[in-house]
Amino acid sequence: MDDSFASPGIDAPSPTLSARLRELADYLGAPTAGRLTEEQRALSLGIARRLVADVAAWLHRDIDADALWRDWLRGGLPGAERLAATCFARGEEHRWREQTMLRGAAPSLVAEPEGGPGEDPAAIADKPLSDIERAYLALRIADRRRFDGLGNPCLAIADLDGELFHALLLDVAAWRLVQGGKDDALAAELRDAVRTSFARHGAERGIDGAAQAYHDILAASAALPETAATAIARQDWPTLVALAAAAHRRRYGDMALALLTAEAATLPSLLAPLRIDRAALAPLEASLAMLSGRAIAGGFAGEGPE
Repeated sequence: MDDSFASPGIDAPSPTLSARLRELADYLGAPTAGRLTEEQRALSLGIARRLVADVAAWLHRDIDADALWRDWLRGGLPGAERLAATCFARGEEHRWREQTMLRGAAPSLVAEPEGGPGEDPAAIADKPLSDIERAYLALRIADRRRFDGLGNPCLAIADLDGELFHALLLDVAAWRLVQGGKDDALAAELRDAVRTSFARHGAERGIDGAAQAYHDILAASAALPETAATAIARQDWPTLVALAAAAHRRRYGDMALALLTAEAATLPSLLAPLRIDRAALAPLEASLAMLSGRAIAGGFAGEGPE
């Protein structure tokens, strides 16, 4: 994974966002506690569970992910503070996108073809994809990997920050070693598995790489502002988040959380690198305003926890 995407996190988080992240870290460490809504808890915990299972599968085929999760759920997840922001960002983004889907504004899977209104659809379908269309399709495929087979939100291994992934590998390996009675041969096998998995992760290209490639080809063709404005008009939030993240050289999850916690007045400056007209932001502002329980600088947006 490209280290240039390493992010220090959300800049100057609002007090309510900081409180939410502390809450989620506490909840992941002790799942009976917390003031998050039931939906937020369920989403974040499900995302964490799927992530732990995926990391375990990467590390060693014989690890019982269900037993691992039960143990961690009883005793608290190790490194809950590391997981909190990542799981919360993915969960909040999913809530936002689900709201859009329920309102019937789901984006199409591939870019619109360039044929005229009188052109035969079959002829359009036979046309080879342009470089921009291929880059967009790669972005959509990377985004699809952030869902499991049942459509539940998850975190793709390729999208994880290297430090977080390495820490999870070590935590899972430590659990497996204890289960195996601290056998020397098993310890050596797990050390090798951690090294191999971490090296494999470094070669993976996730949504951040796809977002940067799409952003760069749009910028080179001077199509970036129009494409970003069209994404807002269609409420294609994954594309907007990806382009904004690439423009700021931030991770997708960080950018999603930055948008979700931003007040309307700060959106123009946050999206300034995309050079979108101020008037074109109206659908984005309206969509964010409708999402209940958002942690913004002034408090919780909509009907959220007190």
